[in-house]
Amino acid sequence: MTGPEALSALFLRFLKFGALAWGGPVAQIAMLRQELVEEEGWVSRDHFNRVLALYQVLPGPEAHELCVYFGTLARGPIGGILAGLGFMLPGFLLMFGLSALYVRGLTASPLQAVFLGMQPAVVALIVRAVHRIGLHALTSGWLIGTAAAAFAAQTAGIPFWVTLPVCGAAGALAVSRRRLLGGAALTVLLGLAIAAFARPVLPDVPGLTDPARGAAAEPAVPPAPGRLFAAGLRAGLLTFGGAYTVLPFLQRDAVEVGKWMTNAEFLDGVALSGILPAPFIIFATFVGYLGGGPLGALLLTAAIFLPAFAFTLVAHERMEQIVARRHVRPFLDGVTAGVVGIIGALAVELLLGSVRTPWAAVVFGVALLVLYRWRAKGAVAAVMAGAGVLGALAVR
Repeated sequence: MTGPEALSALFLRFLKFGALAWGGPVAQIAMLRQELVEEEGWVSRDHFNRVLALYQVLPGPEAHELCVYFGTLARGPIGGILAGLGFMLPGFLLMFGLSALYVRGLTASPLQAVFLGMQPAVVALIVRAVHRIGLHALTSGWLIGTAAAAFAAQTAGIPFWVTLPVCGAAGALAVSRRRLLGGAALTVLLGLAIAAFARPVLPDVPGLTDPARGAAAEPAVPPAPGRLFAAGLRAGLLTFGGAYTVLPFLQRDAVEVGKWMTNAEFLDGVALSGILPAPFIIFATFVGYLGGGPLGALLLTAAIFLPAFAFTLVAHERMEQIVARRHVRPFLDGVTAGVVGIIGALAVELLLGSVRTPWAAVVFGVALLVLYRWRAKGAVAAVMAGAGVLGALAVR
């Protein structure tokens, strides 16, 4: 760095980065690298790569964590807070406004058709994300098997707080010459999944209904503010491997357990996130708004970004030391493999629920093909917008 940057200038610099944050984390990281490393030399290339590698194994959106890191490097903790807020603020304000419009009738025809058109494209985006994350995370047959076990467990309804520690333990045991124990852990997980699949389906008789089915029949109850904050914090602590990994955790809290939104509404929020210049994880603002209005949006957004601030502001150096330990990285690799399996199960669930007509299948297929073939910064936004247009045309 050439010298200390004024706090106001620092905030405006990262506000600019946030306003130009198109194209997902890869494009956002490349933008930060180009200006702060290649052009201005805040740190060396090797230093940047080491910091990026650390954030890739820690939970949270890497691009946002890098902003907090560079802000801290420039002006200490206050600089880190301002840089992180600047980067997330444009996307948050846009999503907050769109969420308010959504709950006030934005889905009324013909805009409802636009969202219906986007939903198969969102599923294509998630499928592509699972593949892309899996290519980087599943680097061995052992990790592929771990992801498969997590997929089965998620499909069977095993809670992720059971699945992920088992996957992490299996990853750690695999490199400590205790593969038999690791294999036993995964076998137990698969056994639980098989047992869950095999449980009998109870008839709809008063007093004999399955608890999950009974809960589904109950009217939705708005979640308490503390519950929204807890859901965001839990998701923020489990985003291993990129922002897409937050999807199954928020979907479970908001759709399956909390029931304050439907899968279709959840996909609408993801679609809106795809067309905004923002970290992908900003769709949490939408989830919070539907759960608790403006306060819910603020609480859930603050909670989900809190780990991304905290790891850098409080414990960056300590985390570097921990991750460097011999058995910690394999544990995190196992957890990441488990998360890939969980996202894969969510992708299948959403695919079966959203792609039910030939028209939706065509939109899904075209969107998936374009997302694989077109690597421009605005590809995701263009695909979402195009799918929305197709949805609007389909009802004419």
